[in-house]
Amino acid sequence: MSAKSIINKELFTPHDEKMLAAVQVKRRTKKKIPFLATGGQGDYMTFICLSVTNKKPSHVSITKVKQFQGSSSFIKRSQWTLDQLRQVNGIDTSKDCPEFDLMFDNGLDQWVASSGGEKCTFIQILHHSCQRYCSARKPEFVNCQSKLLGGNSILHSAADSVTSAVQKASQALNERGERLGRAEERTADMMNSAEQFAVTAHKLAMKHKC
Repeated sequence: MSAKSIINKELFTPHDEKMLAAVQVKRRTKKKIPFLATGGQGDYMTFICLSVTNKKPSHVSITKVKQFQGSSSFIKRSQWTLDQLRQVNGIDTSKDCPEFDLMFDNGLDQWVASSGGEKCTFIQILHHSCQRYCSARKPEFVNCQSKLLGGNSILHSAADSVTSAVQKASQALNERGERLGRAEERTADMMNSAEQFAVTAHKLAMKHKC
């Protein structure tokens, strides 16, 4: 099971939430943390997760999750509501770079994703979620490629693929039904012909006996 699947199962599912997206990140600029605050926990992995409640009305959260070296469990460290997100900065509109910034009411986090593609997928789903769930002011998306903010998005492409698959399956069933229908018609014709042949043969046999 992947780290993201475990995070969803351990941290979100028990609270009646589902994880919409997650991206593994590292800070571009290290925060100055007092030595005693580290607690000697060593290295860790960080994920930024986007989740939504299953109950209506839906509430969307952005959660910072960490897994410390030597531990198999994941821990929630910080959490924001979608309404606290003010700006998403994609850094570069010309390529799928891994850098991005998230600006909240109370601060700015500068991240580097594990890959440009993973960052783009996260921003795309985040933008879609903002359009769907933000009822008041929506966060600003700057320096993001246009493909991430609409048009031929991953979400739309996935929906189109599903729709196409359903249409193809429906067409195949219809064609199969037509072929079966034609086969049944041919079978019925053959049965009628056989019955007529049997009747005719019986009449001829009776005449011959007479």
